[in-house]
Amino acid sequence: MKPEHKELMKARRRNIQLTVSYDGTAYNGFQRQKPPQIAVQNVLEEKLQLICGDTIELAASGRTDAGVHAFGQVVNFFTDGRIPVSRLPRAVNSILPPDIAVVEAAEADRDFSARHSARSKTYIYRILQGEVPDPFERNYSWHIRRPLNLEAMGECLRLIQGTHDFSAFRAAGGPPVSPVRTMYEAALEREGRIVTMKFFANGFLYHMVRNLVGTIANAGMERISVQRFREIMESLDRQQAGATAPPQGLYLYHVDY
Repeated sequence: MKPEHKELMKARRRNIQLTVSYDGTAYNGFQRQKPPQIAVQNVLEEKLQLICGDTIELAASGRTDAGVHAFGQVVNFFTDGRIPVSRLPRAVNSILPPDIAVVEAAEADRDFSARHSARSKTYIYRILQGEVPDPFERNYSWHIRRPLNLEAMGECLRLIQGTHDFSAFRAAGGPPVSPVRTMYEAALEREGRIVTMKFFANGFLYHMVRNLVGTIANAGMERISVQRFREIMESLDRQQAGATAPPQGLYLYHVDY
């Protein structure tokens, strides 16, 4: 939502909360972009405007990057439109492209904000492990050819649980917020060739998950030890951590309120 339009939007009768799922492959991230760039927000706002009959400006729980996907992105918007929330998902899905879907809609309290009301978020990151690529996974996972030491990766994940300063995994360019976050759960599971890491925390820094994954993957490929991972984390120095993992393996899974 544009700051200069905030009071105008909040004067409308209804505050609608949506849960949205999307394949981020074709989009330049979630956040609204100027043409010719297209973001998920551009498309959602355009289609919701047709359904609701007035201009729409979304607020979102988070701004996923280009190529990043979502199972459970949450947005809200103010409208004077009269369409019942029970009909809204079907109506907007009928005109959305097939790589974006409104999963759920609800009437929200006047003070609800998809961004500011969020209490915690869950991201997952998928890795395809093995020599042979899978063309059906190329946009949905990071292909690592080398064998992975899953035990070492799991130990690194256990180290990040709890409350820590995550400065070593914070990319430049993000908002000036505290680097201290509480990681409630960090876990790993394998199904066939797919290794999935889950990160459940009270908040995330800019590129934090992808920077964590890039460094944990180095431990999995035995480029660094678990002890070295601990040292990198305690250094608070981004320059010591691994490269940022590619975007296509990352999914915004769930937002809690």
